[in-house]
Amino acid sequence: MFTDSHCHLNFPELVSQLPAIREAMAQAQVTRALCICTTLEEFEGVHALAMAHDNFWSTVGVHPDNEGIAEPTVEDLLARAALPRVVAIGETGLDYYGMEDRKGGRSIADLEWQRDRFRNHIRAARACGKPLVIHTRSASDDTLAILREEGENGEGNQAGGVFHCFTESMQVARAALDLGYYISFSGIVTFKSAQELRDVVAYVPLERTLIETDSPYLAPVPYRGKTNNPSYVPFVARQVAQTKGLSVEEVAAATSRNFDTLFKEVTA
Repeated sequence: MFTDSHCHLNFPELVSQLPAIREAMAQAQVTRALCICTTLEEFEGVHALAMAHDNFWSTVGVHPDNEGIAEPTVEDLLARAALPRVVAIGETGLDYYGMEDRKGGRSIADLEWQRDRFRNHIRAARACGKPLVIHTRSASDDTLAILREEGENGEGNQAGGVFHCFTESMQVARAALDLGYYISFSGIVTFKSAQELRDVVAYVPLERTLIETDSPYLAPVPYRGKTNNPSYVPFVARQVAQTKGLSVEEVAAATSRNFDTLFKEVTA
């Protein structure tokens, strides 16, 4: 019934509890999950989850915030994308959040390595015909500009993809939709302080909406502050349904159908 389009089940706090999480997913009617890769070093473990369970799939990518790790070439990404049950490139994108505190006072100009990494992911996605899973934080202008420069302009013949864990403005949502991308919402939509994001939820067409946990992070109300897992994605669906004036069943069906449409090899 429900599909978690973005989770990190290979992370230590989740993989050690995997049998219990899978049982909780079954009880919550969460039938599928996409396991997201954030470094080349962890890819083997992420991919192993997808190979071991017929309702898990994986991606290949290097998160924009990760430093001191293997830098992905287009060839690196393509080799792994060709493996069974790898359905997308990412997560990738740009993250300029907390420049002063988290990045040692470096300027945005100093983050050219992030932009180069992002371009490699886009080029790999276009070469293999698999969608992008995009992370953008405090960097939406550059994220959108680079997508357009690399040919992701909404005019067809593009990789496409999803802006995951969306927290940006209505203007950014419009731009992403204009480029032909999907938008995925996480447990943040259940937070009391997230009315502006719920306004975006109301605006985004249901046929371009996905839901996710981004677990182990961002557990929805009533589990906020606890370790998140895919069995909690129905709480995201319920908030989306309430915001749009729909039934939970309608949201579950539509977001699962959208997952099939975007990640084509899931149903191939």
